[in-house]
Amino acid sequence: MKILSLFLILTLTTLGGCQPTDDNTDSSPAGAAPNVILLMADDMGWAQTSYYGHPILKTPNLDDMAANGLRMDRFYAGAPSCTPTRASVLTGRTNDRTGAFRVGQSINKQEKMLSTAFQNAGYATAHFGKWHLNYSGVGLEHPLEADDPHNPGELGFSYWLSHTSGFDFFESSGGAFELSRMGQRETFRGDGSEVIVNEALQFISDQVQQDKSVFVVIWYSSPHGPWKATAEDIAPFLGQVDRTSANMHGEIVAMDRSIGALRRGLRDLGIADNTLVWFTSDNGGSANIDTGVTYPDGQDKPPVIEYPSDCSDSVDPNLTSEESVALGCIRGAKPDSTGHLRGFKKDFYEGGLRVPTLVEWPVAIKPRVTSFPSATYDIFPTLIDVANLDPESINPVHDGMSIVDVFHSDPPRRDKPLGFRASDGRMWMDNDWKLVQNVSFTTRGFVTEPLELFNIIGDPSEEQDLINVYPERSLQMQRELEEWSISVSRSALGADYPEGYVLPTGRKFDPVVKERRERRFAQWAEEIGLADNE
Repeated sequence: MKILSLFLILTLTTLGGCQPTDDNTDSSPAGAAPNVILLMADDMGWAQTSYYGHPILKTPNLDDMAANGLRMDRFYAGAPSCTPTRASVLTGRTNDRTGAFRVGQSINKQEKMLSTAFQNAGYATAHFGKWHLNYSGVGLEHPLEADDPHNPGELGFSYWLSHTSGFDFFESSGGAFELSRMGQRETFRGDGSEVIVNEALQFISDQVQQDKSVFVVIWYSSPHGPWKATAEDIAPFLGQVDRTSANMHGEIVAMDRSIGALRRGLRDLGIADNTLVWFTSDNGGSANIDTGVTYPDGQDKPPVIEYPSDCSDSVDPNLTSEESVALGCIRGAKPDSTGHLRGFKKDFYEGGLRVPTLVEWPVAIKPRVTSFPSATYDIFPTLIDVANLDPESINPVHDGMSIVDVFHSDPPRRDKPLGFRASDGRMWMDNDWKLVQNVSFTTRGFVTEPLELFNIIGDPSEEQDLINVYPERSLQMQRELEEWSISVSRSALGADYPEGYVLPTGRKFDPVVKERRERRFAQWAEEIGLADNE
């Protein structure tokens, strides 16, 4: 792949495409360093686009991106949950290496960040929307404080309009929500997706006036629950699904519309041709299974969880998700958010990790579809090639690889397997083959399942476990997974940092978060100790 990468870089450099110049005119879109915009949906399932044939949902702007760019049919989130995947995007490393190993944990400030790499290359850098790399945000009184030691400004973003956790249109607050502009709280009205894109376009416009290339990250809060969309956006779905799912689909409609506005705005600014827009999701979609939550011993006592549940059968279908939850029923998403793929968010099966992904860059990518396996931690190494960033701007111990060649054609195979681990679940993917150890949620809590082996090309729905059919392959992949996991544990304890250990976070931990962190550190230290004694 190195030869093709070099060819692409030389081609764009000849056009001026990877070198900053004074020429940033519309008539010569390749005459400046490429602009880069990363878009990420929140809990959007692989099947929730009309280009994949969703039965009731229409996503015309994503469809247009798919028709005019690179559609990536085997692209994986770095983990099956939010915070870990976001860390993988900005570091090129699997989540456990970075400190952001689960929701509630902050990223280590010793990490080398993609945003910093662009900043050092002279780009204007900005973050808009959901952040979630500081802490869980439960009970937040401020969307994201200026003195938060892990706010976007502390991690390579010169400008930010962000929220620690979720934000969106909430009817209960009159359609108002808050975001933090560089630490100063502001109130907005309307759909959150459209608000942050409008703000991003204003920032991009200001930079264009100054002849500056931009690196912009837009992380949506949609379609994460609780779902609430405008009456206009849910109207087409009422009568086909309950109001809870109608609101979920309405959020995707608004997000899709915002993507259309972004692409039109780039064209109006004369920079669309040499702007790379990369859309993906942070993990698989919401489950189509109900969860019953009751408090028979009172609200101050632990709840009784029923999963799976049929609680929707006893709840008015005209209630919103918040109203249903208040009655003890977390409704499942209808129709299925992951299509023929097995599993959902939090699963290590395909439905929990494989996500809808598109890359549009008119000056360099002709429309095509790829099934080359890749992941969010490939974004950083790829953008090093795309924007001619300093190769040393990424930690040398990283899990991703540049897939810039895939923009043009599929290599015969991926030389570097894909590894995933989070909250006791694990997955190791070597091209067509996938070794997985899932963690299932049951009425007894989370249960770690036995290892399974699947051929994803022959069995994309993961119905036939082949671990006993191909024992040698299974053992080889298990050895590779364990060797990689030890490397990740060493990183988690700070081996990749100049100090050789993880520095204090600089923040006060919630007791639950602190206990989880200490327990994981002890677990990783034990794993390393056992490996060193073998």
